[in-house]
Amino acid sequence: MTTTNQDIDLLAIGETLIDFISTEPVEDLREATTFRRYQGGSPANIAVNVSKLGGSSAIISKTGIGAFGQFLKAELQYHGVKTNYMVMDCRVHTSFVFVCQTSDTPDFEAYRNGDYKLTPEEVSTEAIARARVVHASTWPLSREPSRSAVSKLFTLAHEQGKIVSLDPNYSPRIWPDYQEAQAVMRDIYRYVTITKASLDDAHRFFGPGHAPEAYIEMLHELGPQTVVFTMGKEGSLISQGGNLLGHLPARPIEVVDVTGAGDSFWAGFLMAMLDGHPPERCLLFAREIVEMKLTTVGSLSAALDRNEIYDGLPEISKAFNSV
Repeated sequence: MTTTNQDIDLLAIGETLIDFISTEPVEDLREATTFRRYQGGSPANIAVNVSKLGGSSAIISKTGIGAFGQFLKAELQYHGVKTNYMVMDCRVHTSFVFVCQTSDTPDFEAYRNGDYKLTPEEVSTEAIARARVVHASTWPLSREPSRSAVSKLFTLAHEQGKIVSLDPNYSPRIWPDYQEAQAVMRDIYRYVTITKASLDDAHRFFGPGHAPEAYIEMLHELGPQTVVFTMGKEGSLISQGGNLLGHLPARPIEVVDVTGAGDSFWAGFLMAMLDGHPPERCLLFAREIVEMKLTTVGSLSAALDRNEIYDGLPEISKAFNSV
């Protein structure tokens, strides 16, 4: 274990990009006519949400130096995310994504450039030493050289005894070579401590037709000690060391926009874990945070008092269903 001062709760690596979200609710991008600009990218969203919850976060990513890159850096700094390790390169363009505003899985179209051009040499070893948790999504694994950059981060973090978190948000639109995706993700999972998969993620990566418990077992077999499994309106499951701890039902809410919902959920869970709460209580806290996000278009709008949220959480025995 490194003796360096660990003053970064979460170090995220990967896509920092512009989300252009439709201003009108639509199910198909062909129906959208007007879009609004937001800071986006799953790792960047998680870093922002950790900061809003009162934690410290930093991002390793690459953007261009133009207006979009400057917008992203300013937004991240405004929300308290450390941008010391963010690379702004005049040779690349900032990546962006057009996304539907919807209560279902959103239609999207990505235009990638700078995000996947992050190199291993641009991954700071100082940042790794300072971090308590390192996190990545599947996006940077889908192309080189960012794949090797994530591999470097995870390898060094694992050697230093860090918590290593992976979001297996595989999408064939981003990574059309399914066999390659299987090989790369199974290899990187050797270093992963904790993972959160949605039912959609599991269908895309493992194939449909399995029970949630079977998907959780498949994820454990890849390496992670802790598996969180979200199922939308069917709630969430949590498993540790292969033991299913419980089922947390979802509560009825009016969903406005699902973009970034998984990122808010994961930030909440990781923050509660770092605060020393048991896995079930971490899941309760994550549910509170994702409900706030699902009723908001774009990112969570204000700083959140996590101690106040902790105080309002129900008892584990009353909130969870036995499994």
